[in-house]
Amino acid sequence: MCVDLYRNSPNAGMAEFQEKLRLQHENSMLTELEKLLTTAKPSEAEISRKDFEGFKKLFHRFLQEKGPSVDWAKIQRPPEGSIQPYEKIKLKGLPADVASSLNKLAVVKLNGGLGTSMGCKGPKSLISVRNENTFLDLTVQQIEHLNKSYNADVPLVLMNSFNTDEDTKKILQKYTHHRVKIHTFNQSRYPRINKESLLPVYIFVSNIDNLGATVDLHILNHLMSQPSDKRCEFVMEVTDKTRADVKGGTLTQFDGKLRLLEIAQVPKAHVDEFKSVTKFKIFNTNNLWISLPAIKRLHEKNAMDMEIIVNPKTLDGGLNVIQLETAVGAAMKSFDNALGINVPRSRFLPVKTSSDLLLVMSNLYSMNAGSLTMSPKREFPTTPHVKLGSSFTKVRDFLKRFESIPDMLELDHLTVSGDVTFGKQVTLKGTVIIIANHGDRIDIPAGAMLENKIVSGNLRILDH
Repeated sequence: MCVDLYRNSPNAGMAEFQEKLRLQHENSMLTELEKLLTTAKPSEAEISRKDFEGFKKLFHRFLQEKGPSVDWAKIQRPPEGSIQPYEKIKLKGLPADVASSLNKLAVVKLNGGLGTSMGCKGPKSLISVRNENTFLDLTVQQIEHLNKSYNADVPLVLMNSFNTDEDTKKILQKYTHHRVKIHTFNQSRYPRINKESLLPVYIFVSNIDNLGATVDLHILNHLMSQPSDKRCEFVMEVTDKTRADVKGGTLTQFDGKLRLLEIAQVPKAHVDEFKSVTKFKIFNTNNLWISLPAIKRLHEKNAMDMEIIVNPKTLDGGLNVIQLETAVGAAMKSFDNALGINVPRSRFLPVKTSSDLLLVMSNLYSMNAGSLTMSPKREFPTTPHVKLGSSFTKVRDFLKRFESIPDMLELDHLTVSGDVTFGKQVTLKGTVIIIANHGDRIDIPAGAMLENKIVSGNLRILDH
């Protein structure tokens, strides 16, 4: 008599129980999704059904996967040549006919986020960041400048979310007479760019709140000038890591492929190693150049492998939920001849907080055709470290506390905490720390010049 020892083992019983539990969760979800579909408007039912099909696959994968951690023993540094220095690519120069390359490009901006973290309602892209220009204004200006300068036709594609789609579409009317065609699509749905000629060969994808993410003609030329049999299908712009970037995703080699490694995937025992600037010297800017034919090929084969990110959230009513997400950079390992390009820090200028907003509104940057560049008047190319307290978190409160944005050309470090306001034409130099204790208020008078000072209450503690 043969006995299946495994089937009768405790491990087999646990595996069988877990499989039944997984099926139960999956069936319950399918039932709930069908109920939800019955609430959709007839005009939206088919679109919703397609969206739900994508979610079903994501949820199935979520239930199958054992956990976020990767096998740390397989993590290796990227091989020689897999991350190219930007300066080497720039040395190639530009072709005589830049327009022909530009006409094979579409710019995709990730426009799904709200401005709630900065105290604003509606899409974050509609927050004013410089001279009353919003993130979206600056993006349109950048692409319009390219199209006019090179007689090109680069379209702008906005990837919206259900939170931002309606408000974004309303505001797009103001760009009707600009020389840039604007298209929108929603996350998890598929974009279509109608062109009489061939579809663009590449898309340049970036976050709309990264003001350094402009179309770089040298990177575009590098992609277009490669032999067709060795063409790079995916480029990730990376830049040197500083202490402020230790949590940012980095590039590694894993199972022979270049792969994005996020901190959420790192086993707890190796988190400090991941944060080390010594071992992992670069991080992902989320400026990505991706081949459209390759996307089409991988999509048709259902071969776009992206790890699931589990994002815990709390709803207004206090209910704890998880949001299942995938990051576009994680698809890198699915593409052929993927490459990292180590770009200057200037191509990573995100505005996530009011501290970032202060930097881009200041005279540290000059603006031309929607693009911000470090002022030539600043002696050091690095940006100051700015940390504004909770009184400055909301954009509305932030603007009330500055009668005008201070001169920051010679600033190295600024920390402000508590009830602090700034008058007109204030100058900040070196290291400036201003702390108003609870119940105190500090008003920095118009025309004041603070250089290497620590101020608490009305008492100047340190004066160099």
